[in-house]
Amino acid sequence: MLSNDKKNILVTGCAGFIGSNFVPYFLEKYDNYNIVNLDLLTYAGDLDNLKEIGNHPRYKFIKGDICNRKLVEFIFDEYDIKGVIHFAAESHVDNSIKNPGVFVETNVNGTFTLLDVAYKHWMKSPFVFKVKYEGCRFHHISTDEVYGSLGDDSNDLFTEETPYAPNSPYSASKAASDMIVRSYVKTYGMNCVITNCSNNYGPKQHDEKLIPTIIRKALAGEPVPIYGDGKNIRDWLYVLDHCKGIDLVYHKGKSGETYNIGGRNERTNLQIAYTICKRLDEIYPVKDNPSISDPRSTIQNYKDLLVFVEDRAGHDRRYAIDATKIESELGWRADENFDTGIIKTIDWYLEKYIDQRD
Repeated sequence: MLSNDKKNILVTGCAGFIGSNFVPYFLEKYDNYNIVNLDLLTYAGDLDNLKEIGNHPRYKFIKGDICNRKLVEFIFDEYDIKGVIHFAAESHVDNSIKNPGVFVETNVNGTFTLLDVAYKHWMKSPFVFKVKYEGCRFHHISTDEVYGSLGDDSNDLFTEETPYAPNSPYSASKAASDMIVRSYVKTYGMNCVITNCSNNYGPKQHDEKLIPTIIRKALAGEPVPIYGDGKNIRDWLYVLDHCKGIDLVYHKGKSGETYNIGGRNERTNLQIAYTICKRLDEIYPVKDNPSISDPRSTIQNYKDLLVFVEDRAGHDRRYAIDATKIESELGWRADENFDTGIIKTIDWYLEKYIDQRD
């Protein structure tokens, strides 16, 4: 049973990468919230990501689909939800190319369902909140991919004013969900905020993503695929820094505003791969790795495993975020630079994958 004297908020998709880092951080920082986690546990969700708070007295897990309106209505009524932080989304670009319909259903229709139920639970009519629901807020987590692709000019950055130009079914579905959130602010006066983040990295990310894939395949002695020429650039944000930014925007952001959260750490995919291989060479060299250390092997270091493969369809060339707004208005700063964050990340995955092997 959740404590009756706390404020209940619905956090969707907590078993995924960012959500599973956010919830333990949030519960530790604040003692005045109960968190209700609604997660369908698709391939990207794993309750093992939340094992450290599985029995926490202020945490409740409900397995279910954000598109299931009856379930969402039940949760709002049963737990009298007074805030939403919405992580749940299909997010892997390759999967969106293969099966775009799932992305539209979850990211667009699911976001609409949550918004509409929240509106009816919190508000009597447009721009009029019910008594005791005046401070209720809906925080929508989005991505920098809605802005499309940047050129090579390092001064060219995504800002909150950058026009949307999504190039994949994934980014298009997120752009659509952002617009639905905006419409509920403008039409109904809902208290909503949106954050658009750059590429996250850190513990608990799904194996399919770039950094875990490089580490996992390198440790297994398998070819490490690099799309195209490897020069696609992303702005990398350590996941706990993102969680702290979400916390700030949820509590202090201005209603109706969008805040971009970025790490100011631009790297090409090839630079990422080289950095990981160098770190693995230092702490777990090929000669000590039973998956590779066959004397007949031609692999001398992990970099030898890198292979270039056909580029992804519609692969955006560069993303980079200008985080000035959240820095200047809310005082957010990233605690990790890429050099410190990637070491923590590699060490975490090294322990995970070695344990799985044993």
